Amino acid sequence: MVRAIIKFALRITTLFLFRVKVVGKENIEKDKPYILCPNHISNWDPPTMVASLKRNDIYVLAKEELFVNGFIKWLAVKVHAIPVKRGKQDTALLKTSLKVLKENHLLMIFPEGTRHGIEKRGKIQNGAVLISLMSGVPIIPIGIQAKYIPFTKVKINVGKPMDLSEYKDKKNDKETLENLSKTLMEEIIRLTNEKI
Repeated sequence: MVRAIIKFALRITTLFLFRVKVVGKENIEKDKPYILCPNHISNWDPPTMVASLKRNDIYVLAKEELFVNGFIKWLAVKVHAIPVKRGKQDTALLKTSLKVLKENHLLMIFPEGTRHGIEKRGKIQNGAVLISLMSGVPIIPIGIQAKYIPFTKVKINVGKPMDLSEYKDKKNDKETLENLSKTLMEEIIRLTNEKI
Protein backbone atom coordinates (compact mmCIF):
# COMPACT_ATOMS: atom_id res chain seq x y z
CA MET A 1 0.00 0.00 0.00
CA VAL A 2 2.76 2.42 0.98
CA ARG A 3 4.68 1.58 -2.21
CA ALA A 4 1.58 2.25 -4.33
CA ILE A 5 1.13 5.64 -2.67
CA ILE A 6 4.81 6.53 -3.18
CA LYS A 7 4.68 5.48 -6.84
CA PHE A 8 1.54 7.56 -7.33
CA ALA A 9 3.28 10.56 -5.74
CA LEU A 10 6.35 10.01 -7.97
CA ARG A 11 4.13 9.77 -11.02
CA ILE A 12 2.32 13.00 -10.20
CA THR A 13 5.64 14.76 -9.49
CA THR A 14 7.40 13.58 -12.64
CA LEU A 15 4.38 14.22 -14.85
CA PHE A 16 4.10 17.72 -13.40
CA LEU A 17 7.79 18.51 -13.82
CA PHE A 18 8.47 16.68 -17.09
CA ARG A 19 6.48 15.69 -20.16
CA VAL A 20 7.39 12.00 -20.15
CA LYS A 21 7.11 10.01 -23.37
CA VAL A 22 7.76 6.24 -23.34
CA VAL A 23 8.45 4.46 -26.63
CA GLY A 24 8.69 0.67 -26.88
CA LYS A 25 6.96 -0.15 -23.58
CA GLU A 26 5.43 -3.20 -25.29
CA ASN A 27 8.91 -4.76 -25.11
CA ILE A 28 8.43 -5.18 -21.35
CA GLU A 29 5.89 -7.99 -21.21
CA LYS A 30 3.61 -8.46 -18.23
CA ASP A 31 4.60 -11.05 -15.59
CA LYS A 32 7.99 -11.78 -17.16
CA PRO A 33 11.36 -11.03 -15.53
CA TYR A 34 13.75 -8.64 -17.26
CA ILE A 35 16.94 -6.79 -16.43
CA LEU A 36 16.36 -3.15 -17.35
CA CYS A 37 19.54 -1.30 -18.32
CA PRO A 38 19.15 2.44 -18.94
CA ASN A 39 21.84 5.07 -19.37
CA HIS A 40 22.40 7.21 -16.28
CA ILE A 41 22.38 11.00 -16.60
CA SER A 42 20.66 12.23 -13.45
CA ASN A 43 19.36 11.31 -10.01
CA TRP A 44 15.96 11.74 -11.64
CA ASP A 45 16.50 8.61 -13.77
CA PRO A 46 15.32 5.97 -11.24
CA PRO A 47 12.18 7.76 -9.98
CA THR A 48 11.19 8.78 -13.51
CA MET A 49 11.60 5.20 -14.76
CA VAL A 50 9.69 3.73 -11.82
CA ALA A 51 6.89 6.28 -12.22
CA SER A 52 6.62 5.96 -16.00
CA LEU A 53 6.57 2.19 -16.51
CA LYS A 54 3.30 0.38 -15.86
CA ARG A 55 4.70 -2.48 -13.81
CA ASN A 56 4.87 -2.00 -10.04
CA ASP A 57 7.52 -4.66 -9.37
CA ILE A 58 10.67 -2.76 -10.34
CA TYR A 59 13.69 -3.30 -8.08
CA VAL A 60 16.50 -0.76 -8.54
CA LEU A 61 20.18 -1.21 -7.72
CA ALA A 62 21.31 2.00 -6.00
CA LYS A 63 24.58 3.16 -4.44
CA GLU A 64 24.74 2.37 -0.73
CA GLU A 65 25.48 6.03 0.13
CA LEU A 66 21.77 6.75 -0.44
CA PHE A 67 20.91 4.54 2.52
CA VAL A 68 22.68 6.69 5.13
CA ASN A 69 19.96 9.30 5.60
CA GLY A 70 17.06 7.88 7.63
CA PHE A 71 14.18 9.20 5.51
CA ILE A 72 15.92 8.49 2.20
CA LYS A 73 16.70 4.96 3.40
CA TRP A 74 13.06 4.41 4.38
CA LEU A 75 11.89 5.74 1.02
CA ALA A 76 14.46 3.65 -0.88
CA VAL A 77 13.39 0.44 0.86
CA LYS A 78 9.72 1.18 0.14
CA VAL A 79 10.38 1.59 -3.58
CA HIS A 80 12.44 -1.61 -3.69
CA ALA A 81 15.89 -0.04 -3.98
CA ILE A 82 18.75 -2.45 -3.30
CA PRO A 83 22.04 -1.03 -1.92
CA VAL A 84 25.18 -1.59 -3.97
CA LYS A 85 28.74 -1.48 -2.63
CA ARG A 86 30.43 0.04 -5.64
CA GLY A 87 33.83 -1.31 -6.59
CA LYS A 88 33.45 -4.38 -4.39
CA GLN A 89 32.38 -7.96 -4.95
CA ASP A 90 29.06 -8.47 -3.20
CA THR A 91 27.81 -12.06 -3.03
CA ALA A 92 24.71 -11.04 -1.07
CA LEU A 93 23.74 -8.52 -3.75
CA LEU A 94 24.12 -11.18 -6.45
CA LYS A 95 21.88 -13.59 -4.52
CA THR A 96 19.28 -10.88 -3.96
CA SER A 97 19.30 -9.94 -7.66
CA LEU A 98 18.84 -13.55 -8.75
CA LYS A 99 15.99 -13.97 -6.26
CA VAL A 100 14.21 -10.89 -7.61
CA LEU A 101 14.39 -12.29 -11.14
CA LYS A 102 13.38 -15.79 -10.08
CA GLU A 103 10.18 -14.25 -8.68
CA ASN A 104 9.47 -12.74 -12.14
CA HIS A 105 10.17 -9.13 -11.15
CA LEU A 106 12.06 -6.41 -13.00
CA LEU A 107 15.61 -5.54 -11.95
CA MET A 108 17.00 -2.14 -12.97
CA ILE A 109 20.76 -1.80 -13.28
CA PHE A 110 22.70 1.20 -14.56
CA PRO A 111 25.70 -0.47 -16.26
CA GLU A 112 27.65 2.79 -16.42
CA GLY A 113 28.00 2.51 -12.64
CA THR A 114 27.79 6.28 -12.21
CA ARG A 115 26.08 9.29 -13.73
CA HIS A 116 27.43 10.35 -17.15
CA GLY A 117 29.64 7.26 -17.29
CA ILE A 118 29.58 7.26 -21.08
CA GLU A 119 30.67 10.89 -21.27
CA LYS A 120 33.40 10.27 -18.69
CA ARG A 121 34.61 7.32 -20.79
CA GLY A 122 34.38 5.14 -17.71
CA LYS A 123 34.67 1.37 -17.77
CA ILE A 124 31.36 -0.37 -18.39
CA GLN A 125 30.39 -2.63 -15.50
CA ASN A 126 29.84 -6.34 -16.26
CA GLY A 127 27.24 -6.94 -13.53
CA ALA A 128 24.12 -6.80 -15.71
CA VAL A 129 25.54 -9.27 -18.22
CA LEU A 130 26.77 -11.61 -15.47
CA ILE A 131 23.35 -11.65 -13.80
CA SER A 132 21.69 -12.25 -17.16
CA LEU A 133 23.95 -15.23 -17.88
CA MET A 134 23.44 -16.69 -14.41
CA SER A 135 19.66 -16.24 -14.40
CA GLY A 136 18.82 -16.79 -18.05
CA VAL A 137 16.80 -13.55 -17.96
CA PRO A 138 17.01 -11.20 -20.98
CA ILE A 139 18.36 -7.66 -20.73
CA ILE A 140 16.29 -4.74 -22.01
CA PRO A 141 18.50 -1.78 -23.02
CA ILE A 142 16.93 1.64 -22.52
CA GLY A 143 17.94 5.07 -23.73
CA ILE A 144 16.83 8.03 -21.59
CA GLN A 145 16.80 11.29 -23.54
CA ALA A 146 16.49 14.16 -21.09
CA LYS A 147 18.00 17.27 -19.57
CA TYR A 148 15.57 17.20 -16.64
CA ILE A 149 14.86 20.90 -16.86
CA PRO A 150 11.39 21.49 -15.36
CA PHE A 151 8.55 21.42 -17.91
CA THR A 152 10.71 19.98 -20.68
CA LYS A 153 10.20 16.61 -22.37
CA VAL A 154 11.78 13.39 -21.08
CA LYS A 155 11.87 10.53 -23.59
CA ILE A 156 12.38 6.90 -22.55
CA ASN A 157 13.32 4.67 -25.50
CA VAL A 158 12.82 1.00 -24.55
CA GLY A 159 14.74 -1.46 -26.72
CA LYS A 160 14.03 -5.07 -27.56
CA PRO A 161 15.13 -7.82 -25.12
CA MET A 162 18.67 -9.13 -25.55
CA ASP A 163 18.72 -12.91 -25.02
CA LEU A 164 22.22 -13.95 -23.94
CA SER A 165 21.34 -17.59 -23.17
CA GLU A 166 23.70 -18.91 -25.86
CA TYR A 167 26.61 -17.60 -23.75
CA LYS A 168 25.43 -19.06 -20.41
CA ASP A 169 28.37 -21.47 -20.21
CA LYS A 170 30.80 -18.54 -20.49
CA LYS A 171 29.67 -16.57 -17.44
CA ASN A 172 33.12 -16.94 -15.91
CA ASP A 173 34.93 -15.83 -19.07
CA LYS A 174 36.08 -12.24 -18.50
CA GLU A 175 36.54 -11.52 -22.21
CA THR A 176 33.00 -12.72 -22.99
CA LEU A 177 31.56 -10.59 -20.17
CA GLU A 178 33.39 -7.49 -21.38
CA ASN A 179 32.44 -8.01 -25.03
CA LEU A 180 28.77 -8.53 -24.20
CA SER A 181 28.80 -5.51 -21.88
CA LYS A 182 30.29 -3.43 -24.67
CA THR A 183 27.55 -4.63 -27.06
CA LEU A 184 24.94 -3.74 -24.45
CA MET A 185 26.33 -0.25 -23.99
CA GLU A 186 26.46 0.32 -27.76
CA GLU A 187 22.75 -0.51 -27.92
CA ILE A 188 21.98 1.83 -25.02
CA ILE A 189 23.89 4.61 -26.79
CA ARG A 190 21.99 3.91 -30.02
CA LEU A 191 18.64 4.12 -28.19
CA THR A 192 19.77 7.30 -26.44
CA ASN A 193 20.66 8.97 -29.74
CA GLU A 194 17.72 7.63 -31.77
CA LYS A 195 15.14 10.22 -32.78
CA ILE A 196 11.76 9.28 -31.32
